[in-house]
Amino acid sequence: MFTCTGSEANDLAMRIAKAHTKAEGLIVTRFAYHGVTESIAQASPSLGRFVQLGKTVRTVPAPDSYRVPPEEQGKAFAAGVSAAIADLRAHGVQPAALMVDTVFSSDGIFTDPAGFLNEAVAAIREAGGIFIADEVQPGLGRTGDAFWGFMRHEGLVPDIVTMGKPLGNGHPLAGLAIRPEVLAAFGRECRYFNTFGGNPVSMAAGMAVLDVIEREGLMANAQRVGRHLRTGLAKLAERHTLIGDVRGAGLFVGLELVTDRQARTPATAETVRVVNGLRERQVLLSATGEHANTLKIRPPMVFSEVNADLLVETLDQVLAGL
Repeated sequence: MFTCTGSEANDLAMRIAKAHTKAEGLIVTRFAYHGVTESIAQASPSLGRFVQLGKTVRTVPAPDSYRVPPEEQGKAFAAGVSAAIADLRAHGVQPAALMVDTVFSSDGIFTDPAGFLNEAVAAIREAGGIFIADEVQPGLGRTGDAFWGFMRHEGLVPDIVTMGKPLGNGHPLAGLAIRPEVLAAFGRECRYFNTFGGNPVSMAAGMAVLDVIEREGLMANAQRVGRHLRTGLAKLAERHTLIGDVRGAGLFVGLELVTDRQARTPATAETVRVVNGLRERQVLLSATGEHANTLKIRPPMVFSEVNADLLVETLDQVLAGL
C-alpha cells in the first residue's frame, strides 16, 4: 500500500495491526521516532516531553552495544519487551505490535550484533501481537550488507514493513509491505484511501530510485565507503578521548561522545559544540540518542571515500579546537 510520508505509513501500520489483533497496545523504544500524525506522535518519545505518550503505548530500553555485551543484547532487549507486555496486560490492555526502527537511529544507532532482534520479536508474537519493521531510515541498502535493516537479523521476517524518506529520494513517496493474512481484517472492516499515494509521478520517481541504486551499485558503495569511514573515525578516537564509540553499518554510522570513557558519561554539551563546529565548516549532521551525544552520520548513498576523508579531517579540526 502506498502513502506520501513515513508518518502516514506508520500510522496506517498501527491501524492494520489493531484490526488484525483486536488489541490496542503498542511497544516502542524509549527514544523512538516514528512520525508526526497525532496517533503516531504519541508513540514517538523523541519528539520531546510536551508530546505525551498514548495511554496504550509502552516504551522499552533500546539495545545498547556500547554498554551491553553482545551475547546479552538479545536477551536484554527481549526482557524489556516482555516487561512492557506484562505492564500493558496489568492495565487491561492487550499488545497489538512491537514497532522498531531496525537500526534504532533515534536511540543512538545500534546495529549489532546481527540477530539480536529475534528474541524480542518471538516475545511479541507469543503474546498475540505482530512485529512492525520501520525501515523509513535504514531501508534501501543504506546498511550496505542488507537491502532492509531487518534482513541483517537472519531469518527475521516482519509482519509489516514501513518505508519512506529514501524511497522517493526527496519526492514524497512512502508505503507498506504487509503479510496478506495480517491485512485481511483491515481490508474487510476498514475504509482507506490516499488521494496522492501511489500516483503515477510518485511511482516513476520510486522506480527511478530503485534503478539508480541497482545500476550504480550504491548498496556496495555504502558497504565499502562506510567501512572506510568507520576506520577513519576509529583512528580519530586514538587521538581524541571525547570519542567513546564508533558503530554502525554501511552509511549509517554513530559516533558516541563521552566525557569519561571509563564511566561512559554522555558528553551532551560537547556534542552540541561539535555539531555547530562542523556546521561552521559546511559539514551538516545532527546529534541523536536519549542524551543527544551521538553524532548521526547518514550521508547520501553516493558518498565517496574522498567525502569520508573530508568529514574525518573536518571533525578532527573541530575536536582539536574544543
